[in-house]
Amino acid sequence: MKQNKNFIGCLVGGAVGDALGAAVEFMSLNEINDKFGPEGISEFSEVYGRKGAITDDTQMTLFTAEGLVLSSVRGFDETCDSITAFVYQAYLRWLSTQKEVEHNMLLNQHGTCNIVDGVLTAYPSMHSRRAPDNTCLSALKSNVLGTINNTVNYSKGCGGMVRVAPVGLYVEPDAVFDLACEIAAITHGHPTGYIAAGCFAQIISFIIYGADISESIEKTVTILKTKDSHHECLAAIELALKAYEHSPVLSEKVEMIGGGWAAEEALGIGLYCALSAGDDFIKGVHLAVNHGGNSDSTGSITGNILGAFLGIDSIPPMYSDNLELLEAIKEMAYDLFDRI
Repeated sequence: MKQNKNFIGCLVGGAVGDALGAAVEFMSLNEINDKFGPEGISEFSEVYGRKGAITDDTQMTLFTAEGLVLSSVRGFDETCDSITAFVYQAYLRWLSTQKEVEHNMLLNQHGTCNIVDGVLTAYPSMHSRRAPDNTCLSALKSNVLGTINNTVNYSKGCGGMVRVAPVGLYVEPDAVFDLACEIAAITHGHPTGYIAAGCFAQIISFIIYGADISESIEKTVTILKTKDSHHECLAAIELALKAYEHSPVLSEKVEMIGGGWAAEEALGIGLYCALSAGDDFIKGVHLAVNHGGNSDSTGSITGNILGAFLGIDSIPPMYSDNLELLEAIKEMAYDLFDRI
């Protein structure tokens, strides 16, 4: 198994990719190049009032981690009888930070103090809206815990998958895929939306348990093929592998895979960029954000994968040291590592 530095690398790496991509999320590749030069964005640019600001992707990743940790600390009871239920409660706390619902309303709706009892809401910057995913907002406001068998919508946006890297750090490899699917289905009901999440977390898990990125993808594909409705994710992975096999590495290849708004596209882009990086964290994340699509999410996914594989020492201090909520991110990584 990898060491604590890989857990920290995974979460910090995802946040770095998220923060780098945040400034160009809604720009075309031409617009990025016009503003930042022919190589695109390569350093944090001011967005949301500062450089190194995270988005809702990292916010929800941290709340996923908090839910996982609390499931271990508190154990199950009649109000919270599964890991998924703990993560759902964590997402409701995130919802309250977005000014969508008050804590007292959560108590009235769910009848337990656990629903409002977490550490992340104590961070003032966690209460900033960072272009939150509308599907997540509407699903959580519905007051229904979405499941694979009782879906809250039919969305396959990447918002369900981009937050599940902590699942790959938390449970044994044989439990990761299905748990990540369940957690993604809380807000995203299309099979591709939650199956992509299963793939992403499973790849993280195999990396943490010692496989390289290529081997982790191969082993995950074997699991993927046993799942119903796997064809869109499999096609996206195969497209990413084909793009990787044919050099050179190009931003245009990222756009060939898609824009990253749909879950399978974001997964494919993340895998292509992580594979193309070799042992250069910034090379991979730089590629992942410089395209005309969902740059913060694809940067986050790529950063999670490379950070898990290469460790925190692979991330240059000019990025990690200037990252918003760095200490909170590290604390969540420590807590996940302590629970294994």
